[in-house]
Amino acid sequence: MSKFRPLSATVFVSPQIAPADIAEAKAQGVTLVINNRPDGEEAGQVPGAEIEAAAKTLGLDCVAIPIASSFDAASVDAMRNALADNAGKTLAYCRSGTRSAHLWALAQARDGVPLDTVKQAGADAGYDLSRVDGLLGQLG
Repeated sequence: MSKFRPLSATVFVSPQIAPADIAEAKAQGVTLVINNRPDGEEAGQVPGAEIEAAAKTLGLDCVAIPIASSFDAASVDAMRNALADNAGKTLAYCRSGTRSAHLWALAQARDGVPLDTVKQAGADAGYDLSRVDGLLGQLG
């Protein structure tokens, strides 16, 4: 079973991935990998550069939008832009997948997708996105 959890037909989120996971992502139609995890967050973490190199070797694009502790408008806009610019499927990852799911949810909400729809997609993927309302309010 894949550790990639679908939030939509074109977006998956995942806990930390390894370079070897990139081949599975490509086989599932992923064309863009988004790293939402800052390097050095914990010991033994795979550096983002290794994931990026593996992605590029297989012809996938890779973008880093690290979320250390809080979400901001610039990160949400970067996520919105990355998703809009990608014609294929996207895999976003962080330590557990939760920050990636929240960032996707905030991007969707800023694009006008109803919050109930966003939260249900998160729940269906195993993520509690009940904080999205409050996080949207903090973005201004």
